[in-house]
This record gives sequence, structure tokens and C-alpha cells, in this order.
Amino acid sequence: MVLLENGISTSMNSKIIGSGSEVIVLAHGFGGDQSVWDKILPSLAQHCRVLVFDWTFSGAVEDPNLYDPVKYSSYDAFADDLISLLDEMNLQSLVFIGHSMSGMIGCIASIKRPELFKRLVLIGSSPRYINMDGYEGGFGNSDIDQIIANVESNYQNWTSAFASLVVDAKDPLSVEKFAKCLKRMRPEVALPLAKIVFQSDEREVLEKVITPCTIIQTTNDYVVPNSVALYMQKKIKGKSTVEMIEGDGHFPQLTAHLQLLEVLRRVLGFELGRD
Repeated sequence: MVLLENGISTSMNSKIIGSGSEVIVLAHGFGGDQSVWDKILPSLAQHCRVLVFDWTFSGAVEDPNLYDPVKYSSYDAFADDLISLLDEMNLQSLVFIGHSMSGMIGCIASIKRPELFKRLVLIGSSPRYINMDGYEGGFGNSDIDQIIANVESNYQNWTSAFASLVVDAKDPLSVEKFAKCLKRMRPEVALPLAKIVFQSDEREVLEKVITPCTIIQTTNDYVVPNSVALYMQKKIKGKSTVEMIEGDGHFPQLTAHLQLLEVLRRVLGFELGRD
């Protein structure tokens, strides 16, 4: 598979918003697209250049041939895409904010090219979702099997149910926003990607990460137990801290964006707008 001739940045709908010397990259997770950052983007762009983009699996990407399940058989290929994107746009020493699966992708990319990253901010990220002895990932094997079966058997019905589970149900507009993103993702893309995400085990990656990390977690995340954030902090080799946001759901950028901006203000060291 070859990305479009005019470059990976065009293929992935990349754009830089704002100005300043600092660069922030916002990377969405499974089923999303760059619109999940809409609530925090204006404040960040007041102080920094902010890169947003859509992964090749996103329903917002126009060319359906960009996502090759053979190529994207692990997070590694996504990390390579991220590195290629940053190189093409001549960006380095940046702050990478990765949500969910993108957190682990950012970790892998930082190991391959540490000079590109000044800090990793991992929102609702997990190296492994399946429980095992001595590790609480949040799901049993049968839970994951059921998720995969539901994606395979009736994807459109599953999207609505899943969005209601992972986004704070007290915020129906945000639930609807993520559900629409999920529905735009093609079922033939969603199925292999769901297997990669929910069956992943990237725990060995953490001890190789030397970039400073901020791990952000809501207090009640259906997808990622609080214990995972503490596990990641313990295992990451570089300096890492955990920031808890009071609230429900896997998407603080949608349902608790003011609290998220406050955490980012403290972590990144500048005053963010309150809009």
C-alpha cells in the first residue's frame, strides 16, 4: 500500500491551527476522528501550533484504500505513520497528546524516534485490556470475544451501544458525536482494528519509554480501570505522573474538557483560555 502521492499529511487530513513556538499533536483513538478535539482545540491554539489529523482507519479519511489490514496488523505501523507525518511536516521536540490507542502508538513512536517528542500525554490509554494474573486490564477474555462478535455481526447496532457505554451517558450530545464517528468507520476496517486494540498486549513497551509522560484518567472509565494508569506510571522508564479527572467515561475531551484543559495548563506550563 502506498499513501497518496501528495504526501501522508494530505492523506491523513492533517492541519496545523494556531501559532507559537510550542507544538502540540492531538491523536484520536479507535472509532474517532480529529473532531473529538473540537472543545479543547481553540484554547490550545491560542498558545501553540496544534496539529490535528485523522488516522487511516477513520471514517473521515476519503480514500478507503489507505487502510490495509495486513499493513496495520499492530500498533507499530501506526507509529511509523506518525513518525512519517511529523517528518514530512518538519516537527520535533513536541508534546504528543494521544487518546486511548493513540497513547500506546505515541509511546512506540517515542522509542523509535525520541528526539521528536518532548512530552507524552496519555489520555485513557492502556497497554492491555484483558485481565491476567497480577494484572487488571478491565475485561475477561469472554468480554473481548463478545465485543468482537458484536462488531462482526451487527456493526451499526454495536456503535450506538458502545458509544453509550464509553462516553458519559449524562452528556447525550457527546455520546451522539462519538456514535456518529463510529458509524462513519467502515465495518471491514472496524473489525480487524478492534481485534488489534482489544487483544493487544504492549506492556513490554512501557519500560522502554524515556520521554516524560503525563497519564490522564477519569475516575470512572468503563474501558480502562484506574489501576492501569498506576501500572503504566510504575512501568514507564521516564518520569511519569498520573492526573485524575473527576467524572465518568473514556472521553474527557468531550465530557470534561474544562477539567482536561486545567490539567494540560498545569502540565504544559502556560495559561489556557477558559472558553
